[in-house]
Amino acid sequence: MKKTIQNGKYRYRPVLFFALTYLFTWIFWIPAAFVPGETGAPLMMIGLIAPAVVSTAFVLLSGSDALKKDLKNKLIGFYKVRWANVFLAVGVFALIVAVSILLSLAFGQKMNQFSFTDDFSFTGVGVGSALITILAASVIEEVGWKGYCEDSIGNYMNWFWESLLFGVIWSFWHFPLLFIKGTYQAGLMVNPLYVVNFFISGIPLGYIITWVYLASDRSILACMIFHLFVNFMQEKIAMTPETKCVETIVVIIATVIIVMKKKDMFFETRHVGRLPDEVSIKGEMSK
Repeated sequence: MKKTIQNGKYRYRPVLFFALTYLFTWIFWIPAAFVPGETGAPLMMIGLIAPAVVSTAFVLLSGSDALKKDLKNKLIGFYKVRWANVFLAVGVFALIVAVSILLSLAFGQKMNQFSFTDDFSFTGVGVGSALITILAASVIEEVGWKGYCEDSIGNYMNWFWESLLFGVIWSFWHFPLLFIKGTYQAGLMVNPLYVVNFFISGIPLGYIITWVYLASDRSILACMIFHLFVNFMQEKIAMTPETKCVETIVVIIATVIIVMKKKDMFFETRHVGRLPDEVSIKGEMSK
């Protein structure tokens, strides 16, 4: 990694981060598509932790004390979490699911979607591996995406455009999972509409999780909790693929409302070009 300290100040490198994250994820996920059943589970898990590994390496090798201190604070600064906002976000997503199911009734879907599924969608990797994967995706992923990624993009633009760019890149990061038998994404291949919906749905979610992140003073724990709840709801609530298409529309509407309510958060530029120790995060970025 080239030296990134110029004139005594660290410069974020989001393009290199995403290139390495994709590389070290996909070199494990692509082979996993060609091995049978649970044999691919270790490869999937290694690929899943790639963002966290790359993110941590970027911070530790940055030569910036500010970034190292900031990562530590985001990981262990539990006091920073604004629980009321986390619970609000969880409640918003639960409402999104409920409204989506109710709207789907007009399209011939059933009320029994208000129930829990018996199994996980990750059937090909075993129940144990499925549960671990869901937990890891909620916890380990956020170390990568919030440890370095989002701030690296946000250092060059406001949080509105950062959320859009992150949502697109994060969504497409899952692409190889379409070809790994037994994954949730592979199950969508029965209908191109389901595949398209999956990738589109990740974009508005990028805005919602940015809201959770900033409102809790950039706490990784807050994002882990929200991500875990979203994964659980998507896996265990018996929504049909058709209803999840309706859900994407509802998520987009919710995102528009959140962005309009939090205009100063999403459109401010006070943080652009500044390191964590140069901006009063609590006072300026969580409004």
